Amino acid sequence: MTYPTVYLRDVAPPPQFMTYWERFKHKEVHWLVEMVAEMLGVFLFVYAGLGAAAAFVVGSITAQQIGSLYTVGFAYAIGIVLAITLCASTSGGHFHPGVTITFVLLRGFPLRKAARYIFAQIFGGYLTCLIVYVQWKDLIVLAEGVLKEKGVYGTLMFSPSGPAGIFALYVLPGTNLHRVLMNEFVTDFVVGLVICGCLDPTNHLIPPAAAPWLVGFTYSVAIWGYSPTAVAANSARDLGGRFMALTIWGSQAAGGPYAAISALTNVPATILAFTVYDLFLGSSTRTLTPYHVNFLGAHKKYHEDNNLVPEGYLSALGPNDDAIGSRSFDTKPIGDSVIEVAAKIV
Repeated sequence: MTYPTVYLRDVAPPPQFMTYWERFKHKEVHWLVEMVAEMLGVFLFVYAGLGAAAAFVVGSITAQQIGSLYTVGFAYAIGIVLAITLCASTSGGHFHPGVTITFVLLRGFPLRKAARYIFAQIFGGYLTCLIVYVQWKDLIVLAEGVLKEKGVYGTLMFSPSGPAGIFALYVLPGTNLHRVLMNEFVTDFVVGLVICGCLDPTNHLIPPAAAPWLVGFTYSVAIWGYSPTAVAANSARDLGGRFMALTIWGSQAAGGPYAAISALTNVPATILAFTVYDLFLGSSTRTLTPYHVNFLGAHKKYHEDNNLVPEGYLSALGPNDDAIGSRSFDTKPIGDSVIEVAAKIV
């Protein structure tokens, strides 16, 4: 069964200025559009989680009980679902330096593009933390005052239970950092496996609409359920929040040796997770799901119409395969060209 190619502009003609902008966007600044998508994706999931975290921390200090760990985890999950749903079709939906670096090493993702993505992700995390701080500043200052009155400012301010802990991650003094490293690595590995499984275009068991929810809730459970200590799981969230805390409170917000664990551990853990999945759970001899054939066809058509890709891009789909059912993959071997590109852009 085939479907006609129908452009949105033919159904809902845009204003003239939008037509001009789209031409300019595709020809001159498509790289910027992708960076904005990555930045907005990080904003969406960090903003959702930080708002809930601020309510929980400030409420606990001021005895107002306006949040809980459950609402924090659920908020991060919803934020990730929103990020993937709204921004992934534009940039590919990395929102995570560990994923971007893994794609460079294992999926042939361009190095220059990866550098832009990572900058946008961390900058998005920084701006989001700054915005949430301004929104909650009155209550945060109130919470700081409560800590000073109780004489525990130096102990709790830069801890998981302190106002600075809303934005930057910390561990309690005396915590065994070797165990923290292990907890972080194992948790990030599990998250990486789920991400890789949801990105697999041959995974017929995961409905497309369910993938963002699986990633979101795995991330939230990882933060509050898998590990007995704080878990960063994403360098964009961690470094963005760390830089913001340093901006507001100075070097005392640095976090000590733990800062390196929270910022960097997720990168090798994600690389290992994708490697294990590729070696033992994935296969290039499987057929793509009908959804991915349709998605890749539409993606190919969009990029070719706007001259965003070289000739031959996604050539395994054929010249007119922009709809489900327009060709059968049973009659043609599936090479890495389809599998690898699908993993890069989905």
